[in-house]
Amino acid sequence: MKKKFETLVSLTRKRSIQFLIGVTVLYLVLFTVEIPFVFRTGFGSITQDFVTTQHLSRLLSEENLLQKEAPTRPFKRVSQNAVLGPSQLSRRELKLVSGLVFDDTTFDATRKYGSSELYKVAKHALDSGLTLWEELKSGKIKTVIEKPENRTESCPGSIAVPGSGFSGVVAIPCGMTLGSHVTVVAKPKPARAVFDSRVSMVKPIMVSQFMVELQGLETVDGEEPPRIFYFNPRLKGDWSWKPVIELNTCYRMQWGTSLRCDGWKSNADEDTVDGLVKCEKWIRDDENHEEQSKATWWLSRLIGRTKKVTVDWPFPFSEDKLFVLTLSAGLEGYHVTVDGRHIVSFPYRTGFTLEDATGLSLGGDIDVHSIFAASLPSTHPSFAPQRHLELSTRWLVPPLPESGVELFIGILSAGNHFAERMAVRKSWMQHRLIKSSKVVARFFVALNSRKEVNAELKKEAEFFGDIVIVPYMDNYDLVVLKTVAICEYGVHTVSAKYIMKGDDDTFVRVDAVVDEARKVPHDMTFYIGNINYYHKPMRYGKWEVTYEEWPEEDYPPYANGPGYIISADIARYIVCEFEMHKLRLFKMEDVSMGMWVEQFNSSKPVIYIHSLKFCQFGCIEDYHTAHYQSPRQMLCLWDKLQKQTRPQCCNMR
Repeated sequence: MKKKFETLVSLTRKRSIQFLIGVTVLYLVLFTVEIPFVFRTGFGSITQDFVTTQHLSRLLSEENLLQKEAPTRPFKRVSQNAVLGPSQLSRRELKLVSGLVFDDTTFDATRKYGSSELYKVAKHALDSGLTLWEELKSGKIKTVIEKPENRTESCPGSIAVPGSGFSGVVAIPCGMTLGSHVTVVAKPKPARAVFDSRVSMVKPIMVSQFMVELQGLETVDGEEPPRIFYFNPRLKGDWSWKPVIELNTCYRMQWGTSLRCDGWKSNADEDTVDGLVKCEKWIRDDENHEEQSKATWWLSRLIGRTKKVTVDWPFPFSEDKLFVLTLSAGLEGYHVTVDGRHIVSFPYRTGFTLEDATGLSLGGDIDVHSIFAASLPSTHPSFAPQRHLELSTRWLVPPLPESGVELFIGILSAGNHFAERMAVRKSWMQHRLIKSSKVVARFFVALNSRKEVNAELKKEAEFFGDIVIVPYMDNYDLVVLKTVAICEYGVHTVSAKYIMKGDDDTFVRVDAVVDEARKVPHDMTFYIGNINYYHKPMRYGKWEVTYEEWPEEDYPPYANGPGYIISADIARYIVCEFEMHKLRLFKMEDVSMGMWVEQFNSSKPVIYIHSLKFCQFGCIEDYHTAHYQSPRQMLCLWDKLQKQTRPQCCNMR
């Protein structure tokens, strides 16, 4: 019995030793395989992943991290076991930057075609931009962390400014809210003589007018601030020669549809604002009140009816006469009273909110005695444009598909348009065709003159993955370079069948645009948009075009810039001509595209398709694109598109 027990123990020991030897051998095999893998992969990637994870953890919630989508694919496919050499790493780094090729002769000012001045400006902008981009990549430019405005300090509930202290604009730090009101005590100046060749070549016209405006913050460098409410009484009239009051809004230097009050009372059965008519009646010069009164008196006497007493008010403003104007914010719009009598009401328009009204401006022929604002809000969200960004993986673009896409949409944007880009991401870029990568959209942005804006832009581009930086210093006359970059990306990066150009204030109905392109036979070359024919360059004024810039008397047929589509062969031709330094550049990018299409048309027929649904100004029903849409209007249009079968605009009454 004892002998059997010793034999059993001996066998158990042998099996244990064999098991331990087997585990040791397996460990050595795994260790031998793992070490080369680590060295092939490189510690740098581990460190980078750790740093990236730590960075994202500060920005995203745990839920967002779990939902994180795959990053955009590199330019070339790389196997898991491949070594990422320096060249491949640089290619991956360049996904933020346009692949457009620039060299020392790209902008040769001695060319026989095009404006030499434009090429000089382009060369300087490119040199400055490349230097700035290198500084950004090196990390020399640090982001300035701004203290959030109006978060710890409350804004005044009322503001009083005497006429002697008024300098043209009164700041309203936290904007306005429901029930806020502004009172202006002032006096219109006597009319002045002005010569206007459009009215009379000999006789001067008499002018007396002033403006009361609620303004927002300046959204774009070099542009005037948006006018959230514009009130313009013209005491001597305008083209009608009768006193008139005009009301309007203006965004990105583009005016909306004006409301004109010319003495006739609005129909109360039509739209009202908080129960008040938009325009009240006043005595007009063309009304014969004396004869009307006599006729009414005799008629009343003959039929024996009691005469109804009515009160006729004159135009509310008179030269050199003091008035008290009160502008109040109601539930549905603004209301203006003068000397205690209601004059006009103006409904709110989408995209312009009360909190945006951070300044009161008065100008024109007016002497201001005092200004008083009351019932103002005490707090306001921060105005820092960077804080319009919502760093959530919900808004990340999907990875690029392995094969080509049907439509590529290139969106022109400026470096400091953080709010505009965010509104596009949260609206039409959520379309199912984009989320499924059948359609791809990217923003094309040049560098800003403010270094801190570029630092924020680079962070935004790295996080969202939907920005392509064209490395030149942004300039309005060089927008055409972004258009060429859109063509290059559409041809070389995503291999799109159709390429569309739009702006960051253009709302795109993606399915409608794709359907429009599909109508053309697949083997045909096309150019689709709101096409202008026989337009001539302006030889004077703000938009002057010199003969050196454009020697021809007419522009070629061209589609308006806010939205047009071209077939891929046209884009391929444009990129090829640019790389061979044969592409003629012009400061108006939409005219440039028309010029390039016309050149291509000389070798291969191009179908020109004109459609008013690619709106140049604002929005029309059943639109394909809507232009000059503010961020709030973008979200409004997207919301309507989800709820209604027929697309409708967000323009107010």
